[in-house]
Amino acid sequence: MSAMRAPVMPSPRVAEKRDRRRREILRAALRAFRDKGYHATTLEAIAEHLGVRKAALYHYFPDKDAILYACHQESLGELDRIRLGARDHATAAEQLAHLIREHVRVMTDTLEGSPLAFEVTALSTERQQSVIAGRDRYERALRRVIARGVDEREFRPVNPKTAAFAILGAINWIARWYRAGGGNSAEEIGELFADLFVSGLKAPGGGGGVG
Repeated sequence: MSAMRAPVMPSPRVAEKRDRRRREILRAALRAFRDKGYHATTLEAIAEHLGVRKAALYHYFPDKDAILYACHQESLGELDRIRLGARDHATAAEQLAHLIREHVRVMTDTLEGSPLAFEVTALSTERQQSVIAGRDRYERALRRVIARGVDEREFRPVNPKTAAFAILGAINWIARWYRAGGGNSAEEIGELFADLFVSGLKAPGGGGGVG
């Protein structure tokens, strides 16, 4: 019996090209989901955004569900990086401002304003659970920052869970109205949201906005 051959690994150049093409497909899908909604978007529409035939997509994803899940995984990876990056800031107010600004950037830049937050139920049960677990991890981090600010009297004595839900609801709703080039820039929106929420949470005498 002949020995099994080891799988041939693609060269770094081929792997990089494939990864770049995969990201292009996800960006095209996000634009299509934003314009038509997930359920009304077909693989043909995603391929049209890329200027390729639908068959070309099958080299990277087996179906539309897999594309949606990959989009969620990309955004959750960004949220994990934001969550860890908040640790570089000293105060609860600075950490919260970082979380809000960067989360807005994910909504407006990474997700291009696509309403992925409203499309989780379109995924299979297993994939829904994975996405929800990632979101819960980020939400817990947000609540911890707010709770810390309350404990240290930097923030008013609010319920951290309710405050976190208010922040997440406002950021997720960006998908319903944001369009690139339509008024405030993504950076300006992030700064505005951070200032509104952090200023609103600060205890009397705790200073003004996020600085």
